[in-house]
Amino acid sequence: MASFSSISASSHLYIPKKLAFPIRCSSASSSPSISTQSSPLKFDLKTYWTTLIADMNQKLHEAIPIRYPEQIYQSMRYSVLADGAKRASPVMCVAACELFGGNRLAAFPTACALEMVHAASLIHDDLPCMDDDPSRRGQPSNHTIYGDDMAILAGDALFPLGFQHIVSNTPSNLVPEPRLLRVITEIAQTVGSTGMAAGQFLDLEGGPEAVEFAQEKKFGEMSQCSAVCGGLLGGAEDDELDRLRRYGRAVGVLYQVVDDILEEKMKGGDDGDGEGKKKGFSYVKMYGVEKAMEVAEQLKTKAKQELDGFEKYGDGVVPLYSFVDYAVDRGFSVS
Repeated sequence: MASFSSISASSHLYIPKKLAFPIRCSSASSSPSISTQSSPLKFDLKTYWTTLIADMNQKLHEAIPIRYPEQIYQSMRYSVLADGAKRASPVMCVAACELFGGNRLAAFPTACALEMVHAASLIHDDLPCMDDDPSRRGQPSNHTIYGDDMAILAGDALFPLGFQHIVSNTPSNLVPEPRLLRVITEIAQTVGSTGMAAGQFLDLEGGPEAVEFAQEKKFGEMSQCSAVCGGLLGGAEDDELDRLRRYGRAVGVLYQVVDDILEEKMKGGDDGDGEGKKKGFSYVKMYGVEKAMEVAEQLKTKAKQELDGFEKYGDGVVPLYSFVDYAVDRGFSVS
């Protein structure tokens, strides 16, 4: 587990002007400032992202047809195909695959599976016995529409459907079987008792000393998995996968920390992911906005430092840099 206190911050965290706030960092400047420095090269992340969203929405629609028993499939589709889904996990998976020269067609089945797994985790997190969230992305949560029992079944069904989709739809001429087995193992570990499930447990029961671990497991694991799976599909070496793992974990936690900061600054603004309404906690809740801003700065620096190791791939790494900037500035809407 990364120690945030040991990460050296060397750049300023950018926040949109309407939500700007001062940030302490290890700059030589004696006064707080806001950097507008963007990714190394100009890159239109919005076009890249929204184009992939359209592709993913179509493939997810085809991957979850209505079958018997119809109500389970309707419940599954309600969450997976919900308006406002950012498809961050699938897009990061495709971007990481393409970094190493992989074909995005090789990544699409796994990208779909990641979205199914993500949707399943949100369905379960929203349940009254968990975070107790009545809404998700501006519409009623799954259990609010279909009931707790059907929501549990829908989540349970989405997890194995994701694995089945990978095995049944990944082109064998593009991805060797050993790589595919590693992808499946990676996702299984992510959602299991040492991954996202552990994060949710700590979010419900853990004390202040567990906040770092819980944030990494609940929010960092999915992003980490997306980056690593993309790298596996693209043929990355083991040391490159380690970099992707650290990068993805940092970006996932960064996104949530900034969410918490912006929500606090907006005095109760809507959090599209509905995190922590029941017993959950965050850096903002535990330590305040100032400490959360320091953590966000460290995470941003950490993520970009990991990507610096991919400079030999040239422009191919720019989409992953852009994810870091988007996690901070939210300069556009993809929904």
